[in-house]
Amino acid sequence: MQKNIFTPLIELFKRDRVIRNLEFFQDIIVISLCIGLLTVMLLRLGDMFISLMHLHKSQQIISDILFILIMVELFRLLIIYLQEHRISLGAAVEVAIVSALREVILRGILDIELTQIIGVCGFLLVLAGLLVAGVLVSKFLIPTNHKETNHKNAQIEDLIL
Repeated sequence: MQKNIFTPLIELFKRDRVIRNLEFFQDIIVISLCIGLLTVMLLRLGDMFISLMHLHKSQQIISDILFILIMVELFRLLIIYLQEHRISLGAAVEVAIVSALREVILRGILDIELTQIIGVCGFLLVLAGLLVAGVLVSKFLIPTNHKETNHKNAQIEDLIL
């Protein structure tokens, strides 16, 4: 008698079913983030074209272009997540590099203190180290057949270059 009462509860909380439902809700969140990013990109693109009418706002135009590039990279990161259910190290590092360089370009290299420049350089070196570590890990620790390895190595070399 008790087995009949608890059987639906046990079925409801089976591991595979719970994981599948959580991944579904996670995908809904990522899709809503993609829609939000597209909306923000379109609004910024409109602002940028309006700023183009006033040529004296060149720094604002550069800021909008770099911001849209960051949004495109984030969008690409979310698309990769939806396809593979993992975060791409290369795409995440690229977003961080472009974001850091955007701040340096907008503030002007001459207006930044020496300690901040050294900090940004150290940050960029760490990001470059992450890219190289990702290449080394995928090259030496992930066993695949030779055709896939050559294709992956070509992709990774394209990413670095």
